[in-house]
Amino acid sequence: MRNNASIDSSSRFSPRARDILVEVFPVRARATPYRPKRTLNHIVKYPACISVNQMVNQSAVPLDLDAIFAALAHPIRRAILEQLAAGDATVGELAEPYDVSLPAISRHLRVLEDAGLLHVEPEGRVRRCQIEVAPLSAAFGWLTRYRVLWEDRFARLDEHLKEIRDARGKEEHKHARKK
Repeated sequence: MRNNASIDSSSRFSPRARDILVEVFPVRARATPYRPKRTLNHIVKYPACISVNQMVNQSAVPLDLDAIFAALAHPIRRAILEQLAAGDATVGELAEPYDVSLPAISRHLRVLEDAGLLHVEPEGRVRRCQIEVAPLSAAFGWLTRYRVLWEDRFARLDEHLKEIRDARGKEEHKHARKK
């Protein structure tokens, strides 16, 4: 549910669109704040020693991870970034390998530029593009944190499965001796 303050402060929407959004997503006052219940699954998954939501504990990052991952979601934009990793290129050079129109490439470049992944510098009538690594580094850092979390979960699952296998093996060995 959207907050009216976030809709009003957003410069992405026209005044008419803001009015429609405020009508569609009204703010409802809650008597008590929403607190999710801790389920058994939650208690088992997360040991008490780790912070489940590590993003809350960090200071506000000026980079918008949602925009970065949205920009990386399209294969042409990923390929453009791979081209730019080899060095700067013009818009025409970036558009050459793809069977799409130049305006479509310009829209892809705009998405990359809005996400901060790309810097476009005009040189006369030509626009030269270069990759920006800071947003990719932020995305890599975010992925690395969750990779560590998942590796820890898989390690604990592996230990648990070994314990179960050992217990079954001992039980089967005990039954085999009785026969």
